[in-house]
Amino acid sequence: MSLNSTRPTKIHIKTPLIESLAMGQLVEPNIWLKLESVQPCGSFKARGIGHACQHYVAQGASHLLASSAGNAGLAVAYAGRKLGIPVTVVVPETVKPCAIELMEREGASVVIKGTEWDGAHAHAQTLLKPNWAYIHPFDDPLLWQGHASLIDELAADGLQPDGIVVSVGGGGLMCGLVDGIRDQNWPDIPLLAVETIGADSLYCAEQTGQPVALKKISSIATSLGAKKVAQRSFDLLAEYPIETHRVTDQQAVAACRRFLNEQRLLVEPACGAALATVYEQAAFFNGKKNVVIVVCGGVGVSVEQLAIWQKQLAS
Repeated sequence: MSLNSTRPTKIHIKTPLIESLAMGQLVEPNIWLKLESVQPCGSFKARGIGHACQHYVAQGASHLLASSAGNAGLAVAYAGRKLGIPVTVVVPETVKPCAIELMEREGASVVIKGTEWDGAHAHAQTLLKPNWAYIHPFDDPLLWQGHASLIDELAADGLQPDGIVVSVGGGGLMCGLVDGIRDQNWPDIPLLAVETIGADSLYCAEQTGQPVALKKISSIATSLGAKKVAQRSFDLLAEYPIETHRVTDQQAVAACRRFLNEQRLLVEPACGAALATVYEQAAFFNGKKNVVIVVCGGVGVSVEQLAIWQKQLAS
């Protein structure tokens, strides 16, 4: 039987929501894992980026252009293949070869430029042509709308948590969660916004009272490597209950390894940062009943790479 060719293209999937008894034994609340790591492109980026790509293609875009530290680029490459649109992704030199290989497998053309994401982003602007659409990895309301679908799925599964833990790079996912919570007319659910030290642009913005650019990204969690958060991410600190939190690279990698053993799921340190808050028993969990950890995923990782990071960080 042939598939219905008129069926709308769907970029992201509804991901599982599971309770982790192992993690729940460490802290007061029940711990629920929203497994964005099983999205077709390996991360939550499928939601917002898929939504934005569909919008721009519907508006007449004939080519999708992106800059990325890895996950966003793969999401655009995947969306482009699903939509039948060519894709160019500009990545910095820090992107792992495995991530580049995955983008090229999806049919994207990959350009390596710059030592960090900011350089790749700047170079991408020079490549724009008429009828091309630039897909920003985190600073676009269309992305936030797409990421808000994660909250819709929590509601559909009958879970209204009293806390959510989310890793933050530029803040696009965090913005989407807030939009989704408000769309559901839920009370403001506190968020724990987690970064690694060395990629902590939201924390630094909070400390200085304005978005500031980090001098460099010194964390191995390069997927969190936006030197400066989106203005909207910073603004939310003043209007929504968000607690910033930082972990070390060592804690993030240790969390990835422990999570792999406990849940049989491999994620990168950017995701391990959020998981580490449970293993380190952060105060955020005190007094809560049900907390969701967004297992955001990530493609720039392997068992071998985790071992390399762990060895490097131990020296």
